[in-house]
Amino acid sequence: MLERQGRVEAALDCLLPGVEHAPARLHSAMRYAVLGGGKRVRPLLAYAAGELVAAKPGHLDLVASSLELIHAYSLVHDDLPCMDNDRMRRGKPTVHVEYDEATALLVGDSLHSLAFQALTDNALVADATRQLAMAATLARAAGSSGMAGGQAIDLQSVGKRLSLPELEFMHVHKTGALIRASVQLGAMCADSLGAIDLELLDRFGKLAGLGFQLVDDVLDAESSTATLGKTVGKDAMDNKPTYVTAVGVERSRKLASELCEEALAVLEQFPRGGERLGDLTRFIFHREF
Repeated sequence: MLERQGRVEAALDCLLPGVEHAPARLHSAMRYAVLGGGKRVRPLLAYAAGELVAAKPGHLDLVASSLELIHAYSLVHDDLPCMDNDRMRRGKPTVHVEYDEATALLVGDSLHSLAFQALTDNALVADATRQLAMAATLARAAGSSGMAGGQAIDLQSVGKRLSLPELEFMHVHKTGALIRASVQLGAMCADSLGAIDLELLDRFGKLAGLGFQLVDDVLDAESSTATLGKTVGKDAMDNKPTYVTAVGVERSRKLASELCEEALAVLEQFPRGGERLGDLTRFIFHREF
């Protein structure tokens, strides 16, 4: 994990414009939002899925970076007062607090664009059609049929009590779509990839994405701000529907355990082994639990 986190950090440092280039304040804020924080779960999943199918490390660096840039942009925008109004992220003030709201909006816009630049500036696979499909996969995961759509549902659901199927639908989009895309894009970097393998990895990504949000809901209810690096208990304060409000902490833990076992069972179907993805699965489901 540390080696891969270091790789993506170095790649992001190279991709992000330096403060010596105008507009310096915007570039400074972009680097503030992205570098030096976060678990890099999405890049780690892309690396692990890529390794499973023997993808080239240099190509995975760019895919991992594009995923983290999309994730970072979403955090910057989600933290704005018009959305979740958070003041702390990754153990430091959010971008709109450290800079200002207008700068934070432009940071998100710029990181979103840079993600697609990273994914398309260089040849990542021999087949140009597949690289186009990779860009489309990331676009779907980030847009109204994925992450942005899930956030819209989340905002519309404040004060409501959602059923488990409704919660799953929201989180499959809000959090799960980009995690699912992380696994897909890492695998799509391979020189050749069977349809069955891609289908299995897609199933795994869906389970991992849903489980990630489920664990987040429990941590928001039970962890500390110092541990998570962001304000805890905010979902409850904002009257947001979560797995904890729907079924309680213990049932949420049980659901997470069941999803973890199901995700690991999918990986057992790979004859070449998915040990690293398995380790990441355990990390996702058991972090600070």
